[in-house]
Amino acid sequence: MLIIGFGLHNATEGFGIVGPMAGEAEVPSWGFLGLMGLIGGGPTFLGTVVGQAWVSPALATVFFAVAGGSILYVVIQLFEVCRRFAMPILVAWMLLLGLLLGFATDWVLVAAGA
Repeated sequence: MLIIGFGLHNATEGFGIVGPMAGEAEVPSWGFLGLMGLIGGGPTFLGTVVGQAWVSPALATVFFAVAGGSILYVVIQLFEVCRRFAMPILVAWMLLLGLLLGFATDWVLVAAGA
């Protein structure tokens, strides 16, 4: 269940990143897109393979801290967008929605027994 969730999450990020490339004068080749997919998805795949064979609570704590820091960074960037576009109510609602979706995802994983 978790692997499917990560795959869907990473796919949507990938679409968001390469989507603007469709409007460029020079369309990227399939080889370039494949290489970018390997660079972006390779570490996730490698981490999954290593995580199946070896577990370290200390290393897991480090990665959770890095993930928490990256989420905090994104939220801080959203506050900058809020200041730039003067839409504090919209940004606040979207932050709340994101938080609720995170809790909903956790609920689904617990319900599925993952």
